[in-house]
Amino acid sequence: MNKIKVLIGDRQPAFREGLARLVTENRDMELIGHTGNGEELIALSTRYQPDVAVIDLALPKINGIEATRKLKIILPSTSVLVVSALDSQAYALSALRAGAAGFLTKDTPTQDLIKAVRLVNAGEGIIERRLGEDIIRIFAGQKEIRQGMELHPRELEVLKSTAKGLRNKEIAAALNISERTVQAHLSNIFCKMQVDSRTEAVLKALRSGWLDIADLR
Repeated sequence: MNKIKVLIGDRQPAFREGLARLVTENRDMELIGHTGNGEELIALSTRYQPDVAVIDLALPKINGIEATRKLKIILPSTSVLVVSALDSQAYALSALRAGAAGFLTKDTPTQDLIKAVRLVNAGEGIIERRLGEDIIRIFAGQKEIRQGMELHPRELEVLKSTAKGLRNKEIAAALNISERTVQAHLSNIFCKMQVDSRTEAVLKALRSGWLDIADLR
């Protein structure tokens, strides 16, 4: 029997080591490594080529979203299961868009986590039940959300800078434009997205796919 090769990336030692022990207790699985940061996760993935990578969003050095994206480029056949303490719709959507096959929270019963590893290894998807209906509604409404939201490249750059919490002066310096131009871009963005504030713009951009969680860092 070919065992499922599992790699774990989680910044919390207790959770990481507990899940590692659980994996080794299952005869159909083989733990090939575990780490507390995204950089080492990518290195271990490249070296050992896991069947399933269980990834935490809050990884240091390379966050879970970016680690998922990089891993799927390097090893398309590896299935990613995100298991996170962060359970918002935006985080789940960003993980799925990055290539994750599943998204569960850390309060998921341990045996359900093991079942999820088997499911994503078999090519199936899984998502936290209480987030599922909201995610479906968001995907169903994406076409409508994107209508009238064709942002120009410079507007998207300004929006991404806004998502990082930069002020107009800082955005202007980063993009080598004037503060007045930044304000003009923001006005256009608000008009196109039909919002009244930076926060609303960022949230709507996350829901529509213009931004993901990596853009907030």
